[in-house]
Amino acid sequence: MGLDELAGKLAGVVAIPVTPFDEQDAVDTRALERVLLRIVDGGITVVTAGGNTGEFSALTVEETRLAVEVAASAVGSRATVVAGVGGPVPAAIEAARHARRAGAAAIMIHQPVHPYISPAGWVDYHRAVATAADDLGVVLYLRDPRISAADLVRLREAAPNVIAVKYGIADQVRFGDLVAEAGPFTWIAGLAEPAAPGCFALGATGFTSGLANVVPELSLDLLKALRAGESETVRRLWRRIRPFERLRVSGASENNVSVVKEALAQRGVCRRDVRPPSHVLDEDGREQVRRILDGLA
Repeated sequence: MGLDELAGKLAGVVAIPVTPFDEQDAVDTRALERVLLRIVDGGITVVTAGGNTGEFSALTVEETRLAVEVAASAVGSRATVVAGVGGPVPAAIEAARHARRAGAAAIMIHQPVHPYISPAGWVDYHRAVATAADDLGVVLYLRDPRISAADLVRLREAAPNVIAVKYGIADQVRFGDLVAEAGPFTWIAGLAEPAAPGCFALGATGFTSGLANVVPELSLDLLKALRAGESETVRRLWRRIRPFERLRVSGASENNVSVVKEALAQRGVCRRDVRPPSHVLDEDGREQVRRILDGLA
């Protein structure tokens, strides 16, 4: 797949599947297949294995690779598979190489985890990973507000396979400035459906989604309305989705994954288990999810 074609595919709903666990806290590959098929059968054509909603930071290297392999095997013939990679540069490069072997078309590079990150070092980190995987498309996961449009341009010049930016900062003014100044990336609203309308108004053409694990059709309805400029429909769908997403971001997003897995558990798709430092919802949270699901049905 050429980079232009891949960039076009990323301009849509980018689902971030959960990673289900079994009774022994191992990755439940059968449940993961069910999750992936639910997303793709619902009409979504891009999935990111090893995203934050997939508990990337709580998975071992082997588990992250397994999630990519299951995604490529289960839906790779029907959807574009993006593999989340991160950690130290050598580990991220090896993860990218594994993703290529497994059949992923692109990688998403997670925000580096380090107490001392400079913008120049951020560029160097991403350049090293991207150039080592120059036959794959690269999605930047931008979470550091200090990264400038000039940094993005410099990175694109050094690594032309960097084709998309997943913008995960709650600052849409900043987003608009980056789009205006950094130019031709595929811009993805990385804070899911709630951020999509504002980001689309400023140049985004795609958005990430955890809701797509549960009701993929609703995410696609929002995308269709955004593309058509149907503002009243966008507002109606946004209000419908808002309770689910507000619960996910409550408590500094401590429930981000827990809410999605609880919804899937209530629908019999997978277990509700998450790994520390996340936690499963208490009974009050579970009841809130039940009520929200009634409104999404």
